[in-house]
Amino acid sequence: MKITFNRTKYLLIGLCTCSLLIQTGCWSKDEIEELSIYVGVALDQAKETKLEAKLGKLAVNANDRKLLSVTLQIVNKQSEEKGGNSAGDPATKAYLNVSETGDSIIDMIRQLSTRMERPAIGHHLKVIVINEQLARHKSMYQLLDFFLRDNDIRPNCVVMMSSGLAKHTLEAKGNSIVPAFRLMGMLENRYRTLKIMPRMTLYKLEKHMHAESSYMLQNVVAAEGEVKLSGAAVIKGKTQKFRGLLNEEELLGVILLSGEAEGGIIKCVNEKTNEMIAYELKAMNSEIYTSVDGDNVSFDVKMKSEGRIIEDWSENSGPIDDAYRAGVEQSVEREIMRLAKQGLDKIQKEYKADVVGFGTRLSIEQPKLWQKVKKNWDQAFSRIPITYSVELTITETGTEKSQ
Repeated sequence: MKITFNRTKYLLIGLCTCSLLIQTGCWSKDEIEELSIYVGVALDQAKETKLEAKLGKLAVNANDRKLLSVTLQIVNKQSEEKGGNSAGDPATKAYLNVSETGDSIIDMIRQLSTRMERPAIGHHLKVIVINEQLARHKSMYQLLDFFLRDNDIRPNCVVMMSSGLAKHTLEAKGNSIVPAFRLMGMLENRYRTLKIMPRMTLYKLEKHMHAESSYMLQNVVAAEGEVKLSGAAVIKGKTQKFRGLLNEEELLGVILLSGEAEGGIIKCVNEKTNEMIAYELKAMNSEIYTSVDGDNVSFDVKMKSEGRIIEDWSENSGPIDDAYRAGVEQSVEREIMRLAKQGLDKIQKEYKADVVGFGTRLSIEQPKLWQKVKKNWDQAFSRIPITYSVELTITETGTEKSQ
């Protein structure tokens, strides 16, 4: 028994030793304290900062073409170590923005290594903001090629558009805010408003690029350290360049047509009282129906919504009975139809860009016909008859005027 025990003991020791030898580890790891982690990127038309201009005069062999400017937002670890504003220096920002101008995005990011003590890495990149004017002249193929090729950058990174300088959207008044995180948080508010579109990630955008289909990017504007999500940028499928902007109402109409609304408010005038009434959308969906007669195509969009009366400025309107409810439903339906027409006219007649997904529906229902028209789909889309209707049901009226 003693011999057996010793053999077992030595066998266990041998197995434990072998397991230690084959354990994986980060033998080539980089300590996080030795890295500059950038979480936001802004792409603008070429314009050197004052610091870049001064360094350029002193540098030798600085002969890069000036095509665009890249701004990286780097998380300030000093601020984190001090616990932010609450425990550390109130003047210490939670982020650091650094800019470089040149003709290659990856080269500019690597070029920052000549100005920073820690290398910049994009493993945690959250958002890319592109300036509208830059996107007019350079395609998404060119502007996003590096980000799509780099395995370190996650495909769920969000891409947005900016009417003004993109780098201004990565600035904030307070020192405790990381603007890239703020933008991501604002996109989470889709269930509160119809003016925020679904996230356009690198993964989704790449599919549109390969299919040469048109799409939208959330537009963001900035002023004095504040930002606002306002409207959407339309990217043309063939060119992958900026085509134009949808204002907030036009974006609202397109979202209603697509059925991608998660929640929000629709205001209208109650025709009986001539006062404002607000309808809170609790559920929304739409179905696109395709009709084909030879090579002639038409679409019919049926929108359905359920919601509640959340605000009513009518004075002394009495209890909300069935007749009153029906009147409000008709008023809201008319407003949805107006918004849908406004959005559809913009994308179909002016921009000639199918950002709703009519082509996708046609490719599913009529694949042979789709093969004929897909090459110039946006042009064909601009001529196709499209009808739409809405069926709305008020399920709640609140407690104030319930009968």
